Amino acid sequence: MAFEGKISIISSETGGKIENNVPLMKYLSGIPFFQDLAIAAEQGTPLFEIGKGTPKVMITAGIHGNELPPQIAAIWLMDELLKVKPKGTAYVIPFTVPHSTMENSRRFKGMDMNRTASKGGFISNNIIKTIQTIKISAVADFHSTKPGSNPGVESVFCSKSPCYQSFQMAEHITGSTSSKIISHDKAGQMYTGALEDECNLAGIPAITCEVVSRNGLVDGKSPQRSFLQMKSYLEYFKII
Repeated sequence: MAFEGKISIISSETGGKIENNVPLMKYLSGIPFFQDLAIAAEQGTPLFEIGKGTPKVMITAGIHGNELPPQIAAIWLMDELLKVKPKGTAYVIPFTVPHSTMENSRRFKGMDMNRTASKGGFISNNIIKTIQTIKISAVADFHSTKPGSNPGVESVFCSKSPCYQSFQMAEHITGSTSSKIISHDKAGQMYTGALEDECNLAGIPAITCEVVSRNGLVDGKSPQRSFLQMKSYLEYFKII
């Protein structure tokens, strides 16, 4: 079955064979459009567009290739959106760095892509340029965190300035999923070059959602928890 949404490739430098990631593939059998998705990911970072009109929102996953639960959840969400027909437009990047996903690695070419969003020539910066070009209303970047790390708990990062809606989105998701809210007064206080922070600093409300799973593995119901966070985000905008 062919994927019914629109597809484009943001970067041709990031491509990889996601089928090589064995722990990931255990959760993706039976997805009708997966072969199309795998072909796209081999070419680079795939951007899928589902629906039409406003609001326009974006979901990203896999900026760290070894954080598997949100990448699984993003594909499940794409499958769901094809069935329910979203009200507005959802843009989904299930594998931000397919090459890193293929290698089950946090880094790409030795660098953390969630610290380079402010620098031209990196995929995270290319995503921000794409967001600005297609006039995205809000962004949610999905991750997993290993136990005992930072933050080490299921959570939603947000900031109150310069985009207060970042905090409002986080409040909605944490209220409906029981995730912990981690709020900062101003974007960019803790990290430099994170996709969430650079979006907020550019005037685009953004959050980072975390579920708990060891790196390179899929623990417990972490994909299901990430999926719930994604659905809550879309429900905030009445996309579904």
